[in-house]
Amino acid sequence: MRLALAVASLMRHRARTLLAVAGVAVSAAMLLNMVMLATGMRESFRGLLASRGFELRLSPKGTLPFDGEATIGGAAAMVRAIRALPEVALVSPVLGAALHVPRSAGATSAFGIGMEPAVQADYTVVDGREPTGADEIVGNDALLRAVGARPGDTLSVAVGYDPQLASYSGLRRFTIVGRARFTFLSADQRAIALPLATLQSMGDADRSDRVSLVMVRLRAGSDVETVRTAIEREFPRVTALSTAKALEQAEQRLSYFRQMALVLGSLSLVVGFLLVTTLVTVSVNERMGEIAVMRAIGVSTAHVVQQVVIEGLALSGAGTVVGFALGLGTARWLNSILTAFPGLPAAIDFFLLQPSAVAIALGLLLLCGVLAGIFPAWRAASLPIATTLRREAVA
Repeated sequence: MRLALAVASLMRHRARTLLAVAGVAVSAAMLLNMVMLATGMRESFRGLLASRGFELRLSPKGTLPFDGEATIGGAAAMVRAIRALPEVALVSPVLGAALHVPRSAGATSAFGIGMEPAVQADYTVVDGREPTGADEIVGNDALLRAVGARPGDTLSVAVGYDPQLASYSGLRRFTIVGRARFTFLSADQRAIALPLATLQSMGDADRSDRVSLVMVRLRAGSDVETVRTAIEREFPRVTALSTAKALEQAEQRLSYFRQMALVLGSLSLVVGFLLVTTLVTVSVNERMGEIAVMRAIGVSTAHVVQQVVIEGLALSGAGTVVGFALGLGTARWLNSILTAFPGLPAAIDFFLLQPSAVAIALGLLLLCGVLAGIFPAWRAASLPIATTLRREAVA
């Protein structure tokens, strides 16, 4: 009964109600987007790091993985020692290098990853197989498109180019045995994966027995911090970064996005609250005589308060439903723009839809709808019946 009366009251002025619902929908869409932005990158980055199950990443002292051209020497002995630790389940050494694919129209550059195929965690083969032979490689779609090749073709790859001599160093012929999707690279970044020993032997001898990164997976129940500390103590030339620490550093760098999302989300809530409050207040003012008559014939104050609050809740609810559909559309559009930024891994999302985010946004919007109806409801319930009826009769 109360809901039917509230809806009938709102439908008296359909244009005004539709405009109010549209305004609430915009506020709801912005709130949903800001909640998704506040948690999206953090959860996306967490999922990216945890996707392969490696809890530790070892890089040259004082650097982040692949931060510059610094490498770790004596890699073979270090990898053997880490694999011998009882807490360690898997070790994956990785060497990164800039590679060149000579072509008649000029060279095509690519990022090269040297790894051990049996334990690698940098890519997923989507067509073909792993490069197990010394002269075998896999490439991603961006590389294969750039050089006009496909699995089964052969390709010349070099690790360096001397512009003065116009010659390539470490030039070697490879067979493409697969097409891969690289986990930590952007979709448009050209990439090649080949056996670690092959990349170490190409070009100058400085790459021999060197790696850029070592990823470590621990056995179930092992304490990550204890193992991390032991590795750094045993190998002082490396920095051991745990997934938890990497997430902490990422959150510090992403604090700007969270602060911006908090400010804009709060503003959207305030705008929605004021909009609903204004409309319900105007509606109550237009029905002062009607409300006074209802109370005069015995309708309880609680009934009047509930009807007015339901009006505010109905406006917020209708606007929320429309706003969520609008918010999901704008989030996808904004995400496509932001993720196109060069250098970002393809797996990173700025806007990530999560049940908790939806629940928070929905709860806040419905709470605002209830609060928006409280002041007009209190005003309607506190009207002096006789005075109001006399004023309405004179008017």
